[in-house]
Amino acid sequence: MLATDLNYYQEKETTLRVSALHAFAYCPRLFYLEEVEELYTQDASVFAGRRLHEELEEKEEGEWQDLYLEDEYLGLRGRVDALKTFHGEIIPYEHKRGKCYRDKEKQPQPWESDKLQILAYCCLIEASLGVVVKEGRILYHADNVLIHIPVDDDARQWVKDTIQQARELRKSVHRPPVTNNEYLCSRCSLAPVCLPEEARLAHNKEWQPIRLFPQDDERDIIHILEPGTRIGRTGEQLKITRRNEPDEKVSIQQVGQVVLHSFSQISTQAVHFLTYKQVGIHFISGGGRYIGSVDTRNGSIQRRINQYQALTKPEFCLELAKKLVNCRGEGQRKLLMRGKRNLVSKCEELDYAITQMKKVLRQVPKVDSLSSLLGIEGNLAALYFGALPQIITKNVPSELHFATRNRRPPKDRFNALLSFGYSLLIKDVMNSIFTIGLEPAFGFYHQPRTQASPLALDLMEIFRVPLVDMVVLASVNRLQWDITEDFDIRGKQVWLSDVGRKKFIALYEKRKTETWKHPITGYSLTYRRLLELEVRLLEKEWCGESGLFGHLVLR
Repeated sequence: MLATDLNYYQEKETTLRVSALHAFAYCPRLFYLEEVEELYTQDASVFAGRRLHEELEEKEEGEWQDLYLEDEYLGLRGRVDALKTFHGEIIPYEHKRGKCYRDKEKQPQPWESDKLQILAYCCLIEASLGVVVKEGRILYHADNVLIHIPVDDDARQWVKDTIQQARELRKSVHRPPVTNNEYLCSRCSLAPVCLPEEARLAHNKEWQPIRLFPQDDERDIIHILEPGTRIGRTGEQLKITRRNEPDEKVSIQQVGQVVLHSFSQISTQAVHFLTYKQVGIHFISGGGRYIGSVDTRNGSIQRRINQYQALTKPEFCLELAKKLVNCRGEGQRKLLMRGKRNLVSKCEELDYAITQMKKVLRQVPKVDSLSSLLGIEGNLAALYFGALPQIITKNVPSELHFATRNRRPPKDRFNALLSFGYSLLIKDVMNSIFTIGLEPAFGFYHQPRTQASPLALDLMEIFRVPLVDMVVLASVNRLQWDITEDFDIRGKQVWLSDVGRKKFIALYEKRKTETWKHPITGYSLTYRRLLELEVRLLEKEWCGESGLFGHLVLR
């Protein structure tokens, strides 16, 4: 009796959504990403489909009826789009926003996944209500075609076989390969997560990928800099209350991140609201130090298990770490070379650093341990920061010149700019890690030592030069800083003032909107998007689609 009860419970727990079965028929990889890795996206086509159903409900209220059903023995659950009864026969309808498929004779046919979906609903109705369903119907609204799908024993068996295949895939720990049908990928809402074109490129270096990854995220990043400012929620909006100012309301659809600096506050309701909407929440101290982030991940346990299994292999971690050191070192060297071109006269110290860095970088492929790699990274950093003062123009005030790297706390204005920039960068890297669903505590190069997570410290190495060092150097050389108004001097400590932080944030966010052509994929993206793309390419390193990560070297 106990075994029977257990089997019943297990069957009930493993019921599949009919929409998941539709995804399985469309693409097994799509099914796996949604059902196992718990990844979902909502693009324009998804919202358009929802609007279609809402319009139908309003237009034909009373004529249609929808029905939620679940049968644990069949293994399905779902909500039928609509039911009609003709002459005592129940007929389920499925509404599709797009066009039907046309065969060689140009006759209208259902798409395979749509056909399976309506048949699954027919079987679910039969199993749940104890009736016989003779047919289902699919209405394709784009070309106004209604297709009748007969239900026979072969159709019922097809549904049962597909349910079993989907269940087996759901138990797997391996993500299926991308489909051979490229057309399916171009229409898939999960393409920005799956990265099918990049996966094909990983297996075939001659592949010419098209960009399915979104070019930009146009949502705002809200920085709350004023102490005492409060963030709350009102309906579907955030309410920002500043001292002696009218309340500001922002639609949640316009918000990508909320960054709280200094002693600003956020309500519990706002935290719950932002987390539910998967909007990043980050905290930075009044002194510009990154404090932490709210974990907005939901599910994705299987992804983190795969990450942990991969990043506990020393040889694998070493190879990834080599890519990081090479990427950062080459970027630093190229920045010094850029600065050299702008010099009026020859600088032997700069030439020496550039030459020595090239020699040190040649040692990276030969390194056989992380400790040795740390030594090489230290040599590269010493050469880089030692030569950096040489590319600061002579007309820059002495107070903004750079002598050596110092931090916690920074002791001069140039280091204050670098430190604040790196805090903003690690915040953005953490946001990408949580968006993708990885575990920031599982890194492959840096070891846990501060509040900053190892994986975030690893990934920010790729973007230090293009997103922070270049911004700081360019703004200093362009005389964009007021040595009095933009900085707060406290003994030997130097911080950015409120005015200085606002100015730096504006420069940093503007830099993130600029584009960079990826050297491997061949398409251009904003830096804001490249942050997320690079984290996704890292995940591909342990998913059998390696070779694309860690190539963003400054040209």
